[in-house]
Amino acid sequence: MRISQAHSLREEVEDFLYEEAALLDEWRLDEWADLFTEDARYVVPTTDLPEGDPAHDLVFIDDDIVRIRARVKRLNSRHAHREYPWSRTRRFISNVRVRQADDGDLAVSANALVYRFRSGEVASYVGRYEYRIRRADGGFRISHRRATLDHEALTEHGAVSIIF
Repeated sequence: MRISQAHSLREEVEDFLYEEAALLDEWRLDEWADLFTEDARYVVPTTDLPEGDPAHDLVFIDDDIVRIRARVKRLNSRHAHREYPWSRTRRFISNVRVRQADDGDLAVSANALVYRFRSGEVASYVGRYEYRIRRADGGFRISHRRATLDHEALTEHGAVSIIF
């Protein structure tokens, strides 16, 4: 791939990641769920085992598309007590790297910083996103999203009730 093509692709992917961040920050969760493919997976490993594999290890989140939609439905309802009323969040995405995977998908990684504002307190979540993204419907869709926190523990945060 020529350098100008690589820069153009990275810019397209960055725009997609920025749009995903905006959807989450603006609590447009139904639209966020629509970014995923039907065979999608969303994984958040525990802080004590960031390389954890959901097939063998306990993880915070291991959702397929059905569970992603159910999580969104719950977060949009009054039943998600940790998120009602909703937290305000602000996401910062940086160091986006894009490479072509062997199966035709794009393998994407990025650093992330999410500030969460709730009940007069501020918590920061720092970590890394790893995606498998494919072109579909004139844009991109997420087939795999792994959000790994850099924290050693979530004691001061309590829980990951926001979508990191």
